[in-house]
Amino acid sequence: MKVLIDECAPGALGEFLAGKGHECRTVQEAGWSGKRNGELLTLAEAAFDVFVTLDTNLPYQQNLRGRRIAIVVLLGRSNRLVHISQHFPDCAAALEKVQAGTVVRVGEVG
Repeated sequence: MKVLIDECAPGALGEFLAGKGHECRTVQEAGWSGKRNGELLTLAEAAFDVFVTLDTNLPYQQNLRGRRIAIVVLLGRSNRLVHISQHFPDCAAALEKVQAGTVVRVGEVG
């Protein structure tokens, strides 16, 4: 699976997912730093299968109808590694099942 990791996610997430056999790049590595979500999704869906983000608002701010990319939202108390790394295995499992054009939330807040 070709996975794009959002700017707000720690690099360790991409390393973990790559260790599970996924081809991962960060938004920064793709040269798309600072792009707004709509433009970022349009760019991403041409080259990636899944976009992984910590931005819980993205599914509500963007019209995802007709998108060819799946979105996985990783939830945690904060974006600090200590709070989200425990959910990396659930994120990897979600990548195995996620369908294009859908949003899957993994982890928990609180």
